[in-house]
Amino acid sequence: MSPTSRKYCRTACTGLALAPLVALAACGGGSGTDASAEAGSGKGTISVWAHQGQKSEASALQNAVKSFNSSQNKIKVDLKLIPEADYTKTITATEADKLPDVLEFDGPTMANFVYNKKLAPIDTYVSAKTMDNATDASKAQGEVEGKHYGLGMFDSGLGIYGNKKLLDAAGVKYPTGLSDDWTAEEFTAALKALKAKDSDGKTLDLQESGGYANEWGTYGFAPIVWSAGGSLLKDGKAEGALDTPAVASSLKTFQSWKTYVDPNTDGNAFAKGRVALSWVGHWMYPAYSQALGDDLVVLPLPDFGNGPKTGQGSWAWGIGADTKNAKAAGTFLDTLLNDTNVTAMTTANGAVPATKTALAKSSLYKEGGPLQLFADQLAKPCGDSDITKSCVAVTRPVTAGYPVITSKFSEALNSIYGGADPKSALQKAARAIDQDFSDNAGYKIP
Repeated sequence: MSPTSRKYCRTACTGLALAPLVALAACGGGSGTDASAEAGSGKGTISVWAHQGQKSEASALQNAVKSFNSSQNKIKVDLKLIPEADYTKTITATEADKLPDVLEFDGPTMANFVYNKKLAPIDTYVSAKTMDNATDASKAQGEVEGKHYGLGMFDSGLGIYGNKKLLDAAGVKYPTGLSDDWTAEEFTAALKALKAKDSDGKTLDLQESGGYANEWGTYGFAPIVWSAGGSLLKDGKAEGALDTPAVASSLKTFQSWKTYVDPNTDGNAFAKGRVALSWVGHWMYPAYSQALGDDLVVLPLPDFGNGPKTGQGSWAWGIGADTKNAKAAGTFLDTLLNDTNVTAMTTANGAVPATKTALAKSSLYKEGGPLQLFADQLAKPCGDSDITKSCVAVTRPVTAGYPVITSKFSEALNSIYGGADPKSALQKAARAIDQDFSDNAGYKIP
């Protein structure tokens, strides 16, 4: 991936951190200590771990902690920032009783940490106000078997950025929102029309340069599976969900788009006007808006039959399973997730606010804002299992086996894009996922 497009890992799929969990996920069930959070006095010093992302994010978090510490004298937060590349590996390698009172984690890793008894439910310790103010999509990412283990300051979303000038010149009509989204056939027809007006025939950016055998492959293109009526996992199985004829057909269509794709090795295919369409997420808005101005339009992903879909989810906050002061941890989370801090963080990283009140006030995401589409999508969450035609934002499977799912699916997607038969590649991935789940008793939370 280009340096610019790598930023999505900090505020959306954050998938490079998932690699160390693949081995962990296959190790067997619930190997962590039988720890349980203690409420404690609600006073004293609590330890907090967070990933050290881009400088602006780190500054926003440090300011939130400084403000909290100076606003009262009952609780002191001791913040430790860990480099992003090492962060998930550090949590994975640390025993539960050595973890902090409060920790940040990459959303898709949460179920694995619950499975290994490293996180405690937060429902008892954060206020009802905080829980009620979290967006439904954020709560869906943080829920395991009816309990919430995490809430985020921000969320994420996918869409297609369009160059209005180039679209108009090719006579291409494009959607104005979720209600009139392109079908997959209409999207393909748009690519053909754009190609006819393009000097090299390359009209689409799919963030191809880093390949798809990684979390971008899953985050960016699992929406095709969901929009085709399939799923990465359904009722604990991939066979019959991931490898259906409809999913294979949809990925055959995805494969056919390769002829229109600019490799985008410099990260500027869309910003420099080489392509008219870019399939990516909210994180590219600042660069694209600056480059195109009023010619920038934001469109939903195409509909493969089950309605348009998008990925969602990002970094979240939880309470260490072995904390002795969960009340103080909850008090800090209540403050961290208030409008002031959520707005400061999402201003710093451009992500979608994950609280209702901050989202409603966001100049980018509020009704009438330039990125309202992303808010509209998150307002129709599917969770990770009830993927109907009417919902849009799908949570990646909340299971301790997620690292295996994403590894096998993204490998299949990458091979399909390279020319492999979709049916065979999907069947192979589904069998591998199901074998792993069978070997690990379905990753049931102990």
